[in-house]
Amino acid sequence: MLNKEFNFIGSEGSTTESGCRPSSNTCPNDGGQDAINGANWCTSGGYPTVSVTYDVAGTGYIDVKSNKSIVGVGSAGVIRGKGLRVANGETNVIIQNVHITELNPEYIWGGDAITLAGTDLIWIDHCKFSLIGRQMIVTGYDQAGRLTISNNEFDGQTSWSATCNGNHYWTMLFYGASDLVTFAGNYVHDCSGRAPKVGGSSESNILFHAVNNYFYNMLGHSFDIGTGANVLIEGNVYDGVTTPITTASATAGGQIFNVPSSSYTSSCTATLGRACVVNSVSNSGSFASYTNTKALTNFSGKNVQAATAASGVASSVKSNAGIGKIGN
Repeated sequence: MLNKEFNFIGSEGSTTESGCRPSSNTCPNDGGQDAINGANWCTSGGYPTVSVTYDVAGTGYIDVKSNKSIVGVGSAGVIRGKGLRVANGETNVIIQNVHITELNPEYIWGGDAITLAGTDLIWIDHCKFSLIGRQMIVTGYDQAGRLTISNNEFDGQTSWSATCNGNHYWTMLFYGASDLVTFAGNYVHDCSGRAPKVGGSSESNILFHAVNNYFYNMLGHSFDIGTGANVLIEGNVYDGVTTPITTASATAGGQIFNVPSSSYTSSCTATLGRACVVNSVSNSGSFASYTNTKALTNFSGKNVQAATAASGVASSVKSNAGIGKIGN
């Protein structure tokens, strides 16, 4: 039980080294985001070199072992300056009601809030993520297994934006192999990309169910779907989202069923045992129709999260998602 803030900033010192200025940073020194040379990203990208000074703790992580619950008390459970990692066969982990924040937000590769690699049976619930350098949740290439992400707040408001618009770009990345992901009841706001990114790697083999989430005020894209992804998107609310789904998703090799209208709700009955729920889109860009029923095939026989009408999602999610709200 976390009943206070744990602040790791400065605990491992800082370092200054060569990083880079990616082409996305069109507003250097005015709200842009430069990059640490993580995984030789700067070198391989051929970007101009700049000096970067960052907190070392943020680029590491706290390893969480099997059969553990990390639960915040009230709104007091804060981990500042370092993320969590569950990896290498660990299983049966709950991370709940915890705010993870300030992982070198000025730098790409500054740190990931939660990393999953080679795991199973993970529940991330009622957490908040803010001011993260890179991904708020990332599954990497190894299997993340059965994963539920529910009732969390992904707060993308930042003074260091990779897209130079005050929105965080590197939100969520799901590359894992043989993953079963339920993404339900989450509040994703002020993010400009990868919110979420599902599939796109040769290792990707993902069954992803996005249901009753609230995507708000996003000056970029929400879903970016690539090869190896089977995605069902239902009962979600998009309000003020420039691009609910990237146009490249149509040809990237993933399979998508996004229930664009009531004409398609009955398409789920054979696989889910119930009708799908239509998404709600307002003040947003085009919500293209992706109605590939092959995306539903692998949901057959699974314990699939129920869906409620999108009309009540915004108010429900805003009052329930994030920290200090367990029991709401």
